[in-house]
Amino acid sequence: MNKIIKYTAVAILVSIGNLYAQGPVRAGQAGFTQLLINGWGKSSGMGNSYSAGVTGVEAFHLNIAGLARIQGSELGFSRTSWLGGTGININTFGFGQSLGGGALGISVMSFSLGQIPITTVAQPDGGIGTYKPSISNINVGYAYSFSDQISAGINMKVVSESTPDVRTSGVGFDAGLQFATELIKDVTTKKTKYLSDNPAAKRGSDIRFGVSIKNIGPDLKYSGDGLATKSNINGNTFTTTTSQRADKTQLPSLINVGLAYDFRLDKKVGMYWHRLTTAMNFTNNSFSSNQTSLGFEYAYKEILMLRTAFDYEKGIFNYDTRRTAYTGVCMGASVQIPLAKKGDKGKRENNNTIGIDYSYRATNPFSGTHTFGLRINLD
Repeated sequence: MNKIIKYTAVAILVSIGNLYAQGPVRAGQAGFTQLLINGWGKSSGMGNSYSAGVTGVEAFHLNIAGLARIQGSELGFSRTSWLGGTGININTFGFGQSLGGGALGISVMSFSLGQIPITTVAQPDGGIGTYKPSISNINVGYAYSFSDQISAGINMKVVSESTPDVRTSGVGFDAGLQFATELIKDVTTKKTKYLSDNPAAKRGSDIRFGVSIKNIGPDLKYSGDGLATKSNINGNTFTTTTSQRADKTQLPSLINVGLAYDFRLDKKVGMYWHRLTTAMNFTNNSFSSNQTSLGFEYAYKEILMLRTAFDYEKGIFNYDTRRTAYTGVCMGASVQIPLAKKGDKGKRENNNTIGIDYSYRATNPFSGTHTFGLRINLD
């Protein structure tokens, strides 16, 4: 049954993705491109490479299936200084709760764009006040683990954009699947006491596969008084208000296909203090260039983690041909502190942690994108 679920889900996701993903020929025609921005401090350090293994509330961005890996409750906050020097900040919040074999979660991303001067044809230099645009994405997702190896999820998002006189909103959907397994079984001896005494040394999955489709939904349309114009038609002495019809806009749909492998670097049998994860992902975008991402994460006892990645797309090495401000280089780090569990003889329970995350994504122009995050996991 699990094999049927796995292969059926993959076939459906790939088929739907091929319907929507048409590459860069439609670049610039989509709306709500902020849905392509990763506002989380941990996963963004590996670029777009980790759709196969992302877990917890950060799975809302890359692969909703990873939400099912929450053990207990998880709370996450991130603050992003987007394209340094622009004054644009992104606030991201997420909460997830395990429910039996699955997990239910919610995340909110809000953009702070600052105050923009109001200008008119008669006063192009402003001086008549300011306005503040509003952009937000709200996600509600559920993911279920069919077994220790297979999880799948679905997410509904409500997206909105508005200025004082023009606005739009709509609904979109994501779906995802993750498969994980161990290629080498644990071998324990009497000398490896830390396997039971140190939860941080417990082995996880070696190889992971993931596929997700994102931002599927109906076309959206802008409306409001800002699309109306006052004029004298046909030389009439009276003024007529004419409403301009806005064209429909589509969500930036895409499909991710990812693979990740954990290398255990410890020489001692049964010791799993040093981990090196290699992750790859292919993103087929419907309104921009396709991306191939390669990322690495080194972890020491799952306490200290260092990350780097490169997101490649056609023309990215040349300023004149690059279609994005990002130059592909990503890096990040996390400190994840286990919380002592009272009444347990001083042992630390690895599922109760508090993590501090940072990531940097290089850009040209601007001075890069910086993200700081805080995560709390409780059984």
